Amino acid sequence: MTDLFTYQKDKILSISELTQQVKELLEDAFRSVWASGEISNFKRASSGHLYLTLKDPLAQLPAVMWRSAALRLRFDPQDGLGVIVRGHIEVYPPHGKYQFIIEELQPKGVGALELAFRQLQEKLSKLGYFDPRRKKPLPRFPRRLALVTSPTGAAIRDMLQVLAQRWSAVEIWVCPVPVQGEGAAERIAAAIRYLNRLGGIDVMIVGRGGGSLEDLWAFNEEAVARAIFDSAIPVISAVGHEVDVTIADLVADFRALTPTHAATHVVPSAEELLNGVRDLETRLHDSVRRRLEQTRGYLDDLARRRIFRLPLERIHAEEQRLDDWSERLRRSLKQRLDRAGNLLQSHAARLETLSPLNVLARGYSLTRREADRAVVRSPEQVQLGDRLVTTVQHGEIISRVEEV
Repeated sequence: MTDLFTYQKDKILSISELTQQVKELLEDAFRSVWASGEISNFKRASSGHLYLTLKDPLAQLPAVMWRSAALRLRFDPQDGLGVIVRGHIEVYPPHGKYQFIIEELQPKGVGALELAFRQLQEKLSKLGYFDPRRKKPLPRFPRRLALVTSPTGAAIRDMLQVLAQRWSAVEIWVCPVPVQGEGAAERIAAAIRYLNRLGGIDVMIVGRGGGSLEDLWAFNEEAVARAIFDSAIPVISAVGHEVDVTIADLVADFRALTPTHAATHVVPSAEELLNGVRDLETRLHDSVRRRLEQTRGYLDDLARRRIFRLPLERIHAEEQRLDDWSERLRRSLKQRLDRAGNLLQSHAARLETLSPLNVLARGYSLTRREADRAVVRSPEQVQLGDRLVTTVQHGEIISRVEEV
């Protein structure tokens, strides 16, 4: 053992030298490798660098993605996400450990752009960006329309041609922006905000023609989604073809299948409106004609009725009925008067028979006390000095009681 130690004594290395040899050995052997694993312990530093651990069931490896590479990511890494990485091994001498420097990061099983789309869609959905209740209605007859698109693409030519054919009364403003490439999303968002500050615009179309997912990616950026969401002007999104669905489509107040469809939908067709007016005119004439014919039929039917042919017939009949009732009333009244007269004469005759005047006419008289007009029937009813009134046939005799 002593001999071995003495033999290797001249090869003793410092820790720095040993670490440097390991560093050179590892870094030379693993200059560019691909690896797959699962992200854990993910952290995003304020500097923009990403720190994480790549692991599988049997091992784990610290990893770093510098800010310059992280800026190219289309999605947000997160714990538990399976990824495929490309990079190299680097030894960090101060800590005496090795780590994987990530130069490219892709989600496993799904494309990076597709994952980024899903992540942003979920985020904005929770914030209410896609809520149908917040979508603004489009004006029926816009006076001023803004196009936010590339000034050289086929999309703007198609839209201008369709707009000119359908509704020449609309005033069109073109706000030129790049629709793909670095910085396109920020330029599109800035244009939307600028048009809102200008005012006087009834509606705007934001979009471009077809292309690959990468070509259309500017319309999947959060900056564009936020600008559309904040816009006070109704926004029509017209990106790509019918099968292409972007975040801008989901946030916009109306999603057009293509730029041509957007131009067709945003303004009415003058020809169609004119045909509609002509159709309404024809329907109105037909309706008025039918109404006149129907009314004329009613009038003819009324004219044929007896009451209009002999308008006084009913009046004459009622007058005759009135005369009949008047005659019946006169006869009835005369009969009642005759019966009442006869009854009165009968009662008068009976009264005449029972009248005390008849008795007086035969020589009788009627004596009453003057004080209370009581009839005197016996001597006991009077006293000396009472005044008496005696009624005879032709008058009354006043006397005083002198003796009873």
